[in-house]
Amino acid sequence: MSQLEALIFDVDGTLADTERDGHLVAFNMAFEEAGLDWNWSAELYGQLLAVTGGKERIRYYLNDFYEQERGQAFSMPDDPDTFVAGLHASKTKFYMQLMADGAVPLRTGVVRLFQEARDAGLRMAIATTTTPANVTSLLTHTLGAESIDWFEVIAAGDIVPAKKPAADIFLYAIEKMNLKAEQCLAFEDSHNGLLSSTGANLKTVVTINDYTSDHDFTGAELVLSDFGEPEQSMKVLSGNCDDSYFSIQSAQKIFQA
Repeated sequence: MSQLEALIFDVDGTLADTERDGHLVAFNMAFEEAGLDWNWSAELYGQLLAVTGGKERIRYYLNDFYEQERGQAFSMPDDPDTFVAGLHASKTKFYMQLMADGAVPLRTGVVRLFQEARDAGLRMAIATTTTPANVTSLLTHTLGAESIDWFEVIAAGDIVPAKKPAADIFLYAIEKMNLKAEQCLAFEDSHNGLLSSTGANLKTVVTINDYTSDHDFTGAELVLSDFGEPEQSMKVLSGNCDDSYFSIQSAQKIFQA
């Protein structure tokens, strides 16, 4: 039986509701700044989340949704890569400003779980498709700049060629920590994220959100409403867990089962 050594966290939707309250808002601010009359609705953004990565999401919108909405294809500039990269850079700027303004708090139980892990001597890492700047901004403005050092590895953005649902980002984090998959527990919020973590042979706990509540989470050890708190019970949507909130003890039980 392997011993739990490390926790590996996704960010968007898992640690905070950044998709709805951060990324979507920032995308629309970037479009306005660029003089584009695009305004992604919450419903449309839910569809765009089928693709991971901000630049990839913009291209997905232009290739699969723009003409359907507007009746004609988008007239792409001569250098489409620069155009998309510029929009994404602007979006990142607005996103970090939203973080600085405290627009996106961490989800229920996240801070407690981090502290429990540190107290227990467990190692922590992040594996996400969002940019490194977005990760550090969220951590800095919710937990303080020192929290960045809590994570041994921050695997983010384009550090690997294939984004989720490919397993690359989790495999990278595991390799950098010099651990085996059976020594780690992953935390995700979406179907693509679960495909990525389980593709790396990681046991995975899922915490759903408004965008992912109807996703297929076959293969997850647990599917939860959130991590809960001693005074605010979580809901166990799938899997076996008698605890009222998810703790390091809950994590250890998964490895003992």
